Amino acid sequence: MSDPQNMRRDYGADQLRDGALAATWPEQLMDWFQSAVAHREIVEPNAVQLATVSPAGHPSVRTVLAKGITAEGLIFYTNYDSDKGRDLAHTPYAEAVFAWVPMERQVRLAGPVERVSREHTEHYFAGRPRGAQLAAWASPQSRELTSRDELEQAVADLEVRFAGGPVPAPPNWGGYLIRAERVEFWQGRRDRLHDRFRFAREGSTWTVDRLAP
Repeated sequence: MSDPQNMRRDYGADQLRDGALAATWPEQLMDWFQSAVAHREIVEPNAVQLATVSPAGHPSVRTVLAKGITAEGLIFYTNYDSDKGRDLAHTPYAEAVFAWVPMERQVRLAGPVERVSREHTEHYFAGRPRGAQLAAWASPQSRELTSRDELEQAVADLEVRFAGGPVPAPPNWGGYLIRAERVEFWQGRRDRLHDRFRFAREGSTWTVDRLAP
């Protein structure tokens, strides 16, 4: 059996020098994101680990797909009644992490969270595959099911309900924007002397600091 404490990997694929950092975090993030998209070993470059806090104060982390990277922050979509939706209703603050392991890179983005407009949600939903549209209606996300048959029957019933016509966005489903106020870029380096830079918003301005690894 493998023992995690004996696993070692030294990093050295790249570096992030002070002078090489982009002027703004959106520029730096999009540069790294496009490199991740082009990397043949990264299957879903837009996958992020999303952390929220429950009403009881317990942290919760899961993987979701980022569906928008803007100058304001990061957008993802979910069921408002899901665990993460209920967490955000109570504590509208979250952190997301892009972990591009083959590139030895990580990006953390944190800030207050707000729902995107209904118009924005409906526009995005209309472009989803029909199966994913039906699934959004069928799944009582984060709730217990008696069996998979229950879920598949719900999809079959919805096929009849919408009868080949367009599937509208469910009223309890939509997008969230994490409005960035802190963005950190991490590049793995040899001997654990990693490069870390943090963009932090202070009012209407941003500061940039190198952090110890």
